[in-house]
Amino acid sequence: MHVSARSDYAVRAMLSVAADPAHLAKAADLAADQAIPLSFLQGILLDLRRAGLLHSQRGVDGGYTLARPATAISVGDVLRAVGGTLTTVRGLPAERATYHGVAARLGGVWLAVNGAIEAIVDTTSLADLLTGRSVPAPPAGTTPPVPMTKQEME
Repeated sequence: MHVSARSDYAVRAMLSVAADPAHLAKAADLAADQAIPLSFLQGILLDLRRAGLLHSQRGVDGGYTLARPATAISVGDVLRAVGGTLTTVRGLPAERATYHGVAARLGGVWLAVNGAIEAIVDTTSLADLLTGRSVPAPPAGTTPPVPMTKQEME
């Protein structure tokens, strides 16, 4: 699995909307809050709306709200809405990768990797991330991520 900037931005934007469900979130505010280029974010928000994860209201007082409660939107839902399949092998979904000869069983490894990723992202909701509840811990022996600087995010 490769987490693209588009996928990362989509989850971050959804978390910002979910953090204040009573408020209509404006695209410009989401972009500023999460240091996401506005023009890039607008395309992401359109994909999230088309996938049924966001509602939009037009006009001066418009903005975005979640289409479902944060408990009912998984990280996997968001990732699929903006990126399609979760795991790709040579640009194809993992289930379409084929091998022959000594590598014939390699496809099973990629399917298992995809299953492990799905098990995490499909059971982690936006609400879980906002509250810290049920968020998987990093594997033992790994170092926690170092926050990126604003220059690295751009």
